[in-house]
Amino acid sequence: MQRRHDRNWSKSGDQFTEQEKRSRINHSKRSAGSHEVQSWTRATKQSLCLVWQKVKLQLMLSMSFLVAVFWYCRRLYSFLAQLLKRWSSYLQRKLIKNHSVLEEVDLLTYSAREWREETKQAKHMREAYSELFQNYHIKYLRQVRKDNYCILRAVLFQIFSQGIPFPSWMRERDILKLPEKLLYSQGCNWIQQYSFGPESYTGPNAFGKLRKCMETLKTNWAEISGTKDNEKRRNMCNALFSDESKEHKLYEAIKFIMLYEVVEAYEQMKNRDEPIPHLFRRLFARDTSSDPLSFMMNHLNAIGDSGCLDQVELFLLGYLLEVKIKVYRLHRFKSEEFQVNCPDEYRREWNEISLLTEDDHYYHIPVIRT
Repeated sequence: MQRRHDRNWSKSGDQFTEQEKRSRINHSKRSAGSHEVQSWTRATKQSLCLVWQKVKLQLMLSMSFLVAVFWYCRRLYSFLAQLLKRWSSYLQRKLIKNHSVLEEVDLLTYSAREWREETKQAKHMREAYSELFQNYHIKYLRQVRKDNYCILRAVLFQIFSQGIPFPSWMRERDILKLPEKLLYSQGCNWIQQYSFGPESYTGPNAFGKLRKCMETLKTNWAEISGTKDNEKRRNMCNALFSDESKEHKLYEAIKFIMLYEVVEAYEQMKNRDEPIPHLFRRLFARDTSSDPLSFMMNHLNAIGDSGCLDQVELFLLGYLLEVKIKVYRLHRFKSEEFQVNCPDEYRREWNEISLLTEDDHYYHIPVIRT
């Protein structure tokens, strides 16, 4: 029995030893597998960390580059915006400076801006502007450069922009020959003392300069009045009245035509050939313009330089251009002289233009909207 028991125990011990071995082997395998997994995981993590470090570095560099580009573009945009603003302001000032007749502005807005004080004169002017707006259908205003050509500029601009043709007497004779006729046919050698606005005495050069002025007037008037398209004519006017040299030639030509008409009327009055319009009698009644020479020396030569047209000369201007000039004189508001026609004797078929003045010195162009 004892031997049998020993044999059984021995067998049990051997079985336990084998199981233990198998368990150890399995444990070793599991440990090796776990170690391999851990090693692989560690390697993966290290690889991912390395990749992330590289990606992170690239992202940081990219973000830094994008921030730098954004900052640079923002600075560049700010610089270009400032440059564009300054350039735009410069061009606007240049354009306004060159344009001797500005675009339309609202009449009451202009009145409120120019006469915003609470003085008696300012209130009077605002009332006058309000009267024009409400009862004369004048809704807008075109400002005209304030110099001593102002009234000639306002009149000619309207004649050209409306496409008004030559007056009838200009169509019957060549105005280019008027200087020659005055100098040689009528013996007016004193026209060498003719003064071209701000220019001083020109002497023998006066004849040639006058002819160039007449050519400029005839060419531009014929070209613009012959243009039927309103938009094209408007652009031509804007271009012409932005060219100071051409402008002055136009005004000097008109001045000379005024002188020529005065000489003609004076000769008719002396010879008593035919009755002359009343406006010439008013002109010759002045001590400072009793004859053509005194008219030129005391009045005409100053126009464009130190003086402008008087009312009788405005009558003469309307007469020779064959236009009815309606003048609104705001400083004469609430009087019979608030609105006057120049000349006061005109023909029904004449075209009509309008002027607005606050002081009988500087004139603007009222724009009527019905």
